[in-house]
Amino acid sequence: MSGALSGLLVADFSRVLAGPYCTMLLADLGAEVVKVERPGTGDDTRAWGPPYASSGEATYFLGVNRNKRSIALDLRADAEVARALAARADVLVENFKPGTMDRLGLGYEALRALNPGLVYCSITGFGSGAGAGLPGYDLIAQAVGGLMSVTGEPDGPGTKAGVALVDVITGLHAALGIMAALRHRDGGGEGQRIEVSLLSSLLSALTNHASAYAAAGVVPQAMGNRHPSIVPYEVFQAADRPIVIAAGNDRQFQALCAALERPDLAGDPRYATNAQRVGAREPLVAELNAALAGRTADEWFERLTAAGVPCGPINDLAAAFALAGELGLEPAVELGGAGQVANPIRLSATPPAYHRPPPALGQDDAWLREILDR
Repeated sequence: MSGALSGLLVADFSRVLAGPYCTMLLADLGAEVVKVERPGTGDDTRAWGPPYASSGEATYFLGVNRNKRSIALDLRADAEVARALAARADVLVENFKPGTMDRLGLGYEALRALNPGLVYCSITGFGSGAGAGLPGYDLIAQAVGGLMSVTGEPDGPGTKAGVALVDVITGLHAALGIMAALRHRDGGGEGQRIEVSLLSSLLSALTNHASAYAAAGVVPQAMGNRHPSIVPYEVFQAADRPIVIAAGNDRQFQALCAALERPDLAGDPRYATNAQRVGAREPLVAELNAALAGRTADEWFERLTAAGVPCGPINDLAAAFALAGELGLEPAVELGGAGQVANPIRLSATPPAYHRPPPALGQDDAWLREILDR
């Protein structure tokens, strides 16, 4: 196997999404990832359907498990096999409830004694302290972590993001922590334990909203598709369908007014600066919607883009994939007879590779025995 992480052995004890997403990114970059699953049922996401691919497999599972091997282990009965794998691994990733791996004899301290160079990554919902007993599901994290309070319409109930965003963000943080720990180890240090949680990852990812609270005590509220600090930066209505405009500075606002053939808006003292536009949001949005009603969203997309105004229609996923293809981003690959979303990282010398479709449960049990017998 080639790639930036060629030769790296990752023991993946994780399930559901955050951990598998993290380890798939590592596998795309050349790591040998061994997915450890329950005999009989395997990873929960094997049963998360519909939708299903033509093979009958859940697309959820297929989306986060390519380039991996699968072994079926009962961790209570086969703990010695799991320890033998961990003793040979460079990285171990797990997202069991805190304390579970310790009870199985697979905790960090026990495995560190076998393998001092092991990078041991624990993914939790709410940490290993007082929050250890809380269920680590993305929806719960979105709710209690504040994301739902700033998503949706101002007068509506809290709304979750349309994807398990917190799991994905946490998986990315886990992958970054693993790479930092490997660099430390390979520079002459030892392995170490990494812990990332859904809640901490979400608070970090809330960026400007979290900063508003941490730095100024401001508790942000849901504003629908509007931005609390930038105007115009929201959804507008063209002649046929909505379009998003994100004029992030005064120059872009002036270019927008020129393209709309409304130079009077750019010259209006109420809208001279972004701070003034935030204070006069309602009348400005009404004027912009009136101007945008004269052309279709596609016409405005072409016209405004040419004028240097960030904008775009609200695409469904089919249109989004089509756009990425038109732009040469190669958003999908074929692997094992099923489409896969391409790894977004582009490396000039060691690009991601797609060499193994998502595994059948336990398909590499014999391979593991060969490895452990060496």
